Amino acid sequence: MMLRVLYLWILGALAPASVFAAALPTPEHGPALRIQGSNTIGAALGPALVEGLMREQGLIKVHREIPGTTNELRIAGETAQGRRVVVDIAAHGSSTGFTALQAGTADLAASSRPIKDGEVSNLRSLGDLKSPVAEQVIAIDGLAIILHPHNPLTQLNTDQLARIFSGEAKSWEDVGGVGGTIHLYARDDQSGTYDTFKELVLSGRGKALSATAKRFESSEQLSDAVSQDPQAIGFIGLPYVREAKAVAIADGPSQAMLPLNSLIATEDYPLSRRLFFYLPPNGKNPWADALVAYAQSSQGQAIVAANGFIAQTVQAMAVTPNALMPEGYQALSRHAQRLTVNFRFEEGSATLDNKARQDLSRVLDYIKQRDKTNRQVTLVGFGDAKTDPARADLLSKLRAMAVRRELVKRGVVFREIRGFGAEMPVAANSADEGRIKNRRVEVWVY
Repeated sequence: MMLRVLYLWILGALAPASVFAAALPTPEHGPALRIQGSNTIGAALGPALVEGLMREQGLIKVHREIPGTTNELRIAGETAQGRRVVVDIAAHGSSTGFTALQAGTADLAASSRPIKDGEVSNLRSLGDLKSPVAEQVIAIDGLAIILHPHNPLTQLNTDQLARIFSGEAKSWEDVGGVGGTIHLYARDDQSGTYDTFKELVLSGRGKALSATAKRFESSEQLSDAVSQDPQAIGFIGLPYVREAKAVAIADGPSQAMLPLNSLIATEDYPLSRRLFFYLPPNGKNPWADALVAYAQSSQGQAIVAANGFIAQTVQAMAVTPNALMPEGYQALSRHAQRLTVNFRFEEGSATLDNKARQDLSRVLDYIKQRDKTNRQVTLVGFGDAKTDPARADLLSKLRAMAVRRELVKRGVVFREIRGFGAEMPVAANSADEGRIKNRRVEVWVY
C-alpha cells in the first residue's frame, strides 16, 4: 500500500511526460483502462483527462469513437510503433461505477457523490475504498438550480427546493414567484447528481422526489429542456447550465449564494459537491494509477477548469467585509486575503478528511512559492452550533490547531490562530451534512 501511495505521488507531483510514457505498458488485447460511473464526469471531463494522459504518454492520433451505445465512449490513440491503445468510458450514473467494480468490468469508478457504506462493504475484497489512496477528489462542482431564462425569480432556499421537488409547492406563486404550475426536471435514479440533490435537499427533510418529475440520463438534455419551458425548474452540474438561468441558494441561516467559482471552490455554496475517482487499492492496472495521478497534477487540474468545473488550484481572493461578519473577521478581511480552500474533517472527529489531506500539499506549495512561511498565515476555525457557545468557540479553534500541526511539521510559522465558533454558518445545522460543512478551517495570507 505504501509503495502504491508513493508511486501515485511521484507520478502526480514530479514526473515529466517521459516518465509517464515509460511507466505504462501497452496491453496486447482489450482496453488499457475501463472507466464506469458518473455521467457528470464521463460526458466530457473524464474523456478530456484520458486524452491528456494519452498525449503525456506520447501517443499520437488521439481521438474519440462512439461505439453505438448512448453515454458510452472510446478514447483511442496509437504508439509511435503503430500499436492501438484504447480506454473505454461508460457514463450511466455513479452507482453503476461501483457495481462495475464489483463485477470486475471496470478498473476505475467515476462518481459525483461519496461512496456509500453499503458499497464500501460490497467492495471490501478490492481494499478500503474510503482510504486516502482510493478516494480521490478530482474536482469541485456545484449543483445549479436552473430556471427558464425569463423566470424573474432570483433566489430560493433549500426548504423551498424540498417543497418544490417533492410536489408540495405546485405553483410558482407558492414560493413567491409568478408563472403558474411548476414543471419538474430531474436526473435519473442512477445519477450521482440526483443522489447529491436527494441527500442535500430532500432526504434530510423527510421528502422524496415527486413522481411528476421528468427524468433524464443526460445532463445536457435536461438543461436544454428547462431552457425551453417557461414553467420549468431543474438541478444540474455547473458546466451544464448552458442556456438556462441559475438562481442563488440559501441553506438555513446562510446568505443566499450564486454558484460562483470562489464559493464552490471553498465549498461554501450550499449545493457544492466533490467529484471523485475511486481507485481500488488492490487493483493492478497502472493506467488507472496514472490517470488518478494525472487528474491531480497541474495539467489535469487545468483540464478540470477548461471543462467548466472548479479546479483545486489554490488562489488568494479578496473578501469584502460586511455587517453580518464578526468584527474580528471584518478586520481580517481588510488586511489579508483568503485562500480558495477550506479544510474539513471526517464525520464526528477532528481528523482531516481525504480531500483536506490532498489540500495540505497544495496550500503548502502556495505558501512556500510566495515566501509566506514566516508569520504571514492565519488559520480561522468554525464549527456547528452547540448548546454552550464557549464550547463551540473552543472546538472551532481546536480544528484550526489540527491544521496548524500538519503545516508546522512542514516549516510554516503562523501569525495567528482564530476560532469563531458557530458564527457565519454556510449550511443549516439541522442535518449531518450541514454540520460537517460548518466545521471548517479557512486559510488567510498577508
